[in-house]
Amino acid sequence: MPDFRELSTLVRSRIPLVSIETTEEPKALALLGRIAREDGLELYRWTVADGLIHSNFSYGSRPVDRYAGAADPGRPREIADTQALTDALYHIDKQAGKGLYVLLDPHPFLEDPVVIRLLREILLDHPVRSRTLVLVAPRLSLPAELSRHGASMQLRLPDLDALKGILREELQLHQRNTGDTVRGERADVNALLQQVVGLPEEDARRLLRSAIRDDGLITADDLDRVVRYKRDMLGRGAVEVDMSEVGPDDIGGLARLKQWLAQRRPVFTGERQLPGLPVPKGVMLLGVQGAGKSLAARVIAGAWRVPLLRLDFAALYDKYTGETERKLRDALAAAEAMAPAVLWIDEIEKGLATDAEGDGGVSRRLLGTLLTWMAERNSRVFLVATANDVSALPPELMRKGRFDEIFFVDLPAAPVREDIFAIHLRRREQPAERFDLAALARATDGFSGAEVEQVVLAALYATLAEDRALVTEDLLREALATRPLSVVMAEKVAALRAWAGERCVPAD
Repeated sequence: MPDFRELSTLVRSRIPLVSIETTEEPKALALLGRIAREDGLELYRWTVADGLIHSNFSYGSRPVDRYAGAADPGRPREIADTQALTDALYHIDKQAGKGLYVLLDPHPFLEDPVVIRLLREILLDHPVRSRTLVLVAPRLSLPAELSRHGASMQLRLPDLDALKGILREELQLHQRNTGDTVRGERADVNALLQQVVGLPEEDARRLLRSAIRDDGLITADDLDRVVRYKRDMLGRGAVEVDMSEVGPDDIGGLARLKQWLAQRRPVFTGERQLPGLPVPKGVMLLGVQGAGKSLAARVIAGAWRVPLLRLDFAALYDKYTGETERKLRDALAAAEAMAPAVLWIDEIEKGLATDAEGDGGVSRRLLGTLLTWMAERNSRVFLVATANDVSALPPELMRKGRFDEIFFVDLPAAPVREDIFAIHLRRREQPAERFDLAALARATDGFSGAEVEQVVLAALYATLAEDRALVTEDLLREALATRPLSVVMAEKVAALRAWAGERCVPAD
């Protein structure tokens, strides 16, 4: 077990303070109990509810009997009057023998100067009395006075092989209890396993068990249940789950991008693997406003049958120094917990292109945090960044290798505009066959996909007011009355096309 080896090495190296960031408290306690048992160490744990307890290594539930001073030395023994962390630390400081002292969820008290001083007293005395303090919490931020004394680690989440083992255990248990064999398509089973990657072991086991016991089948419905659970787990924050269901047929054009995505789908979803072939990491979509970049992000998630997560940069900014970067790290960690998933950053230049002097350098630190995550992540989180203004993009973000590919989403050509008209007409229950799509495409030269949609909507409003059916002439009339962005901002559109022509792959 890598976690056991790492933790035991830290303890046996006589490091006085070990911080463990994890939501899997029972797992951390089990590892510490094993270390204490093998090394012959006294083991104590503290919680604000129970105070300090001298343990017999049997963790996993709170002690049934609550008393100070037990006649049976083999049972957990509570130390009286130690619910307050300061009182517990005073008690620890008086102990002469070596031991492991596990403090559970101490983070709310780590700004108290008395707590900090007491912790330092114990840590500074470690060479003499070998008392190792272990802090366990979902998130820990140690003050500078303490961090120099210790080391930190995070418990690893179960990988795909471990999850396969958990699934086998649950399948065997179900068959023993019911006599029935669980059925399911291999693709659905693999997809289910991929969806629980990134979850704590107990959460993954519970979801796999639920999928099995629901109806004895593993189906796409079980995938939806996992996605809903992970969405609820995200809560409210800078990452939001976009629930719109969009497939490749819901967007016109982008043939080259669609082909690129189709080629990489089996590798990203885990259906196919080839040694040395990396999992796709992400794309940047540059283009004219309204050309379909945001819709393309939704299409990627829909085509790959994974959740679409939207990162809202506005929700990250905080007035306190360092909090903005912490919120971004939390958001990226939340996205990894949802893996496999598509993480969409819309108009990324607005979040990262602020003048560093004007915002105190926050945007530069945000960029550094994002680039570090992009370079180091191992999770199946596919990043889709969209941008309209390339001149505002930081050069570091555009360096070769940051994204698998940079696509340029141009204004749609005439055949694509026909497809876009057909899509929007059918979406409003208007049979596309009744309209002269070729004439509509000719009349909307230079229109973006969003502008084509607005032509359809405006014509529908007009005919609804007159209580009659929509015809081609209504659409042509609205098209002639519209001045597209390619005309209003012709110079900017031309400059963007010229820049992208030498640097980007056409999406269509």
